Amino acid sequence: MTEKKHEFQAEVAKLLHIVTHSLYSETEIFLRELVSNASDACDRLRYAALTAPALIQDDPEFKVTLSIDNDAKTLTIEDNGIGMSEQEMIDNLGTIARSGTSNFVDQLTGDSAKDINVIGQFGVGFYSSFMVADKVEVTSRKAGEENAYVWSSDGSGSYTIADGSRASRGTTIILHIKDSTAEYLDANRIRNVIKTYADHIALPVILKAANETEDGTKEDETLNTASALWTRSKSEITPEQYTEFYHHVGQAFDAPWATLHSKVEGVLEYSLLVFIPGQQPFDLFSPDRKSALKLYVKRVFITDDCEELIPAYLRFLKGIVDSEDLPLNVSREMLQNNPVLRKIRTGLVKRVIGEIEKRSKADAEGFHKFWDNFGAVLKEGIYEDMEQGDRILKLSVFKSTASDSYTDLAAYAERMKDGQENIYYITGDNEDAIKKSPQLEGFRAKGIEVLLLSDPVDSFWLSRQTAFDGKNFKSVTQGSAELDKMTADEDTKSDDDKSDEANLSTVIAAFKLALEDKVKDVRISNRLTDSPVCLVADEGDVDIHLEKVLKAHKQFGAAASQRILEINPKHALIEKLKERGEKEGASDLLSNAALLLLDQAYIIEGEPINDPVAFSQRMANFMAQGL
Repeated sequence: MTEKKHEFQAEVAKLLHIVTHSLYSETEIFLRELVSNASDACDRLRYAALTAPALIQDDPEFKVTLSIDNDAKTLTIEDNGIGMSEQEMIDNLGTIARSGTSNFVDQLTGDSAKDINVIGQFGVGFYSSFMVADKVEVTSRKAGEENAYVWSSDGSGSYTIADGSRASRGTTIILHIKDSTAEYLDANRIRNVIKTYADHIALPVILKAANETEDGTKEDETLNTASALWTRSKSEITPEQYTEFYHHVGQAFDAPWATLHSKVEGVLEYSLLVFIPGQQPFDLFSPDRKSALKLYVKRVFITDDCEELIPAYLRFLKGIVDSEDLPLNVSREMLQNNPVLRKIRTGLVKRVIGEIEKRSKADAEGFHKFWDNFGAVLKEGIYEDMEQGDRILKLSVFKSTASDSYTDLAAYAERMKDGQENIYYITGDNEDAIKKSPQLEGFRAKGIEVLLLSDPVDSFWLSRQTAFDGKNFKSVTQGSAELDKMTADEDTKSDDDKSDEANLSTVIAAFKLALEDKVKDVRISNRLTDSPVCLVADEGDVDIHLEKVLKAHKQFGAAASQRILEINPKHALIEKLKERGEKEGASDLLSNAALLLLDQAYIIEGEPINDPVAFSQRMANFMAQGL
């Protein structure tokens, strides 16, 4: 075919611009990425050959080969892996095809200093080549096919694809090294980089000899240990090697928060090398995010998309699981409802939660950083996992009105007031907003601690876990506040409430009449101290925020539940309305006030008001009357 020119996808063009403008001070990262990609290509072909052995019969020994040409100023990375077709070249080298891509691109600013962490989470992969090369050529032939293709680009705005030639399967990447990065034409520099970043690669990384020996032969050199890291003893592995393997297997640039490496023997035999990241992946909450754990069988890569291996609430894990008991020719269908995989999953979940529990006790500050990153995801397990839900709830930590730091439920229970029977909480869209909720005023005034729950999942796990250690969870926006039960002089307070209700009988009657079809009831509040009114759900109704979340997920009917409007009898506005209400001709004033205050209560809850125009007119009239 004739040479075809293609424009880079917009996301790739933006990424390339940042990468090629000195994103990384340590440019050696490119070699780690390219060798890692070559290793993955060999892993995928090894798996494909389980059912199609003819794919590798002409060259069964997998390897990655590096060669330096000082005259041409090129560094070549070659593998005998699965290779790419023409369309796969377009998909893999011209497009970012990964969950959360739009979120990733939205975060790029064009400011290299700010974008380092963002791109670090994404993994620059192949595109890191342009940090050291002003031209990159990729020749690839897909295993089992006859045609080869050449991809070429200078890393600006476009690339070309043309017919090529290659004797056998695999991919060859030729980097035309820039003068400013000529160090990568030095064999010693290459040896050092491979030893540092790719010693864990489980196939040989070979440096082709540039010069002949005295007897006229050329001796190629294997630069790495070439054994699967997870098969080695922990005593043989350095922290740096663990970190580099994490970077390789997780396509990550941060340091792991925790490393779990063990071999399980007994009825089942499997090895695991699993990492909890130190940073939150940018696509953690993307609906199409897939598992980041790779499944191996007897050191043969099987899949990196195995939903059965870990539950969704542990989707932040990265690493590998290598089974000795699954068949090598295991298919996608065989993995579903596989009893061996179920047992591995159960053991893995217990080990991960156990490690998190241990670290929560040993390093509270470090655990709180982990919780900032992954707490909202881990709490999904309280709702979804019948076996581990109680353990997750026990180790969970929350913000509360008592402190800016985190608290667990056991510590909350120890601080409960005399007469307090429930664990109180409030849910909302963000912590700052719910801290200002009027429903908290009475609790704060009496020093009663309330948990501030601002993650969407909080509303769901509370429907599954209704109590902790014999104490019920109770929303401060639902039912009666029950603050009298935690007051020394209960009888006196009860009399005060009756007195308030009697004094405000005219106002309450007028409000009920004006809001007859808009609220379920109007009543005196003992939870308000500063605000004039607030909305609460009745005891048996759906909590206000939960209804909002269900509507957002289209799991709730169109008609909103009617709420109860609570009135603060001590507020200056309510007292003025009481005074005016006792005079003749005050019905319109009280009716307008009722509608205005209801709209105000909805605004505080973050809900839209039904008729903004009518609200504006009532507000103007009310202000005019006041003036």
